[in-house]
Amino acid sequence: MPNIGPLELAIVVIIALVIFGPKRLPELGRSLGDGMREFKSSITGEDKDDDDPPEIENGVEEPPVEAEPTPTAVAEADTEAQTTPAADRPSS
Repeated sequence: MPNIGPLELAIVVIIALVIFGPKRLPELGRSLGDGMREFKSSITGEDKDDDDPPEIENGVEEPPVEAEPTPTAVAEADTEAQTTPAADRPSS
């Protein structure tokens, strides 16, 4: 198999410029680099994601903090309560 020299690389770059254009070529290079980086990290086991549970401090585990309902959720619940017939609503 022959070595790839500077002339062959120049031909490949010119063909890539003609096919993809100068605007998309940096974007394609960036996405290719991101894909190679992600592949390498998955092979080596290096993850940036923290899927581990939080560590317990002082031997006491704190319960997860529940967020308050958003105004959209409250509005949807009000709308549903107004549109649902009284016979179909669960009694509280």
